Amino acid sequence: MSKKKAFVVRLEEAILKDIEKWAADEFRSSNGQIEWILSEALRKSGRKSKSKNKPAEDEPQAE
Repeated sequence: MSKKKAFVVRLEEAILKDIEKWAADEFRSSNGQIEWILSEALRKSGRKSKSKNKPAEDEPQAE
């Protein structure tokens, strides 16, 4: 499993409420939703580094 680093992020209250609702709709925690949003933004911009531990969600896994 990849190593995670904790840090503080400040958000407008309305943005956090929107993220919490979105997360609940997709059965994720707010933290998990923010991580997913950032990961998707990095992937779509072509800036996401390749992880050796976990394939990208849209890549088929080797069997």
